[in-house]
Amino acid sequence: MEDKIVRKLFLGFIQIHILHHAKEHPIFGLWMLEELKEHGYQISAGTLYPILHSMEKDGLLLKKEEKVEGKIRKYYSTTEKGNHVLEEARRKAYELFKEIKE
Repeated sequence: MEDKIVRKLFLGFIQIHILHHAKEHPIFGLWMLEELKEHGYQISAGTLYPILHSMEKDGLLLKKEEKVEGKIRKYYSTTEKGNHVLEEARRKAYELFKEIKE
């Protein structure tokens, strides 16, 4: 029960991480999994890829496919809507951090 609650809470943080990095440069799934792992998130590809697809469907990410070493790699970057959502999330996260930092 507690794991489900924590997982649900961190989903928003993961999406903010994705938007942040996809704004800096195009990202792909395996790279994002490693990046999230560095921040303490232990999620599987089976969790990450549906998040990326959902964010693309919601108009936050734009997918571009490229052939890399004979395989198709999907790169994601933020859309204008994704950039706007990221800025709003940053403001709200900053306000929350100021309130709970103690």
